[in-house]
Amino acid sequence: MWTTGDFVIVINADKIRLTGKKWVQKLYQRHSGYIGGLKTTSARELMEKRPEELIRRAVKGMLPKNKLGSRLYTKLKVYKGGEHPHQASNPNP
Repeated sequence: MWTTGDFVIVINADKIRLTGKKWVQKLYQRHSGYIGGLKTTSARELMEKRPEELIRRAVKGMLPKNKLGSRLYTKLKVYKGGEHPHQASNPNP
């Protein structure tokens, strides 16, 4: 069994900025699985509800679309504020 590397922790996801008209024009879609179940959300609406999701979707789009990409994606941890529950392996004061 091989590993895919270290965890990546992203903090302050609520402080990201988009340039131009991306807040209004960039749309994210999801489907419920039912007929007519396509839901569309703008970047501004997604930022107000779940700012972590903007980072997750951007990173997932850059990863390879195979088993390796799925394993790498599970190592991503995104947090809205500056605090997170993780610690380094050998923390130094």
